[in-house]
Amino acid sequence: MMEIPLVDLRLQHEEIAEEVKRGFDAVFEQTAFVLGAAVDDFERAFAKYSDVRHCVGVGSGTDAIEMILRAEEIGPGDEVIVPANTFIATALAVTRVGATPVFVDSDPDYHLIDVAATKEAINERTRGILGVDLYGQIAPFEKLEDLARGRGIVVMEDAAQSHGARRNGCRAGGFGVAAAMSFYPGKNLGAYGDGGAVLSNDDAFAERVRQLRNWGGTVKYEHPVQGFNSRLDTLQAVVLRAKLDRLERWNEERREAAARYGELLADVSAIASPKVAPQNECVWHLYVVRVPERDRVLSVLHEAGIGAGIHYPTPCHLQGAYASLDYGPGSFPVAEKAAGEILSLPLFPGITAAQQERVAEVLRGAI
Repeated sequence: MMEIPLVDLRLQHEEIAEEVKRGFDAVFEQTAFVLGAAVDDFERAFAKYSDVRHCVGVGSGTDAIEMILRAEEIGPGDEVIVPANTFIATALAVTRVGATPVFVDSDPDYHLIDVAATKEAINERTRGILGVDLYGQIAPFEKLEDLARGRGIVVMEDAAQSHGARRNGCRAGGFGVAAAMSFYPGKNLGAYGDGGAVLSNDDAFAERVRQLRNWGGTVKYEHPVQGFNSRLDTLQAVVLRAKLDRLERWNEERREAAARYGELLADVSAIASPKVAPQNECVWHLYVVRVPERDRVLSVLHEAGIGAGIHYPTPCHLQGAYASLDYGPGSFPVAEKAAGEILSLPLFPGITAAQQERVAEVLRGAI
């Protein structure tokens, strides 16, 4: 039986193993284990790649969102609008600064934050809108910016799933006051552990984040603000730098694989294939279809050795962590309906046509 993982990280590692070893050896030789030259090199390179002025490496994507919120002094008494269809880390970062996440529904075509619902959710306590790039395409930030303009509302980008994507020609990471990136291993640009970054074009904002990530200061033993210990690990920066040089090619392989799935599944009417907004150039972090009897179909795929997944089975507002907000089932029907139907198929750089044909064959049979 052909075993097909949801993501095959071994292929990436085999390609960069020697380069990473040389980078690790240099770090060990220099004993520069915290915020060393490797971190500086990656930050400069990723900022250039993302067409922004600043990249500030932090400990995780969740920390990156929190740093943006804290740099904007968003906290207790404030509300931040968040899509219900996202990984819970987006909302938890809001909670960690003492603010309240206000969930809104997603649009039925692209599963991104619903602009009309966002407009309705804005009130006098709204301090931020946290748009989320999902599955590899960018949220409608130009519309979110229109809603926020002149109202003292900060627009922020959760770009954890969109490394290298574009919207209206602009790279992911360049929207809102700042963007949060995650380098979790399975991302398009993934480390060998946790890691994240804040991207911004604002010099003063980037300096505040550099202080926040390093106990509140950039000079040793000087702490002008209250900060944290959340810095991108030097060894992870070595890995990320090696992968960054290959990211464009790997993203193109993802696009080719997504197109192949589209062809293989085009004649199966029960499968709703993913759509890409006309303004977007998607990098296909995930290939998410919608199917009837999703849980049964998923079981069939797993029994056949196919590592399909669900992103995400329970919307944020129905998680126990946010039961106190009293949303309840039916609050956001689009996101809730999608949560019962979405299915992520194996997709990664290096996936073969034979592997995809096998996935399509088993999926057809299950349907």
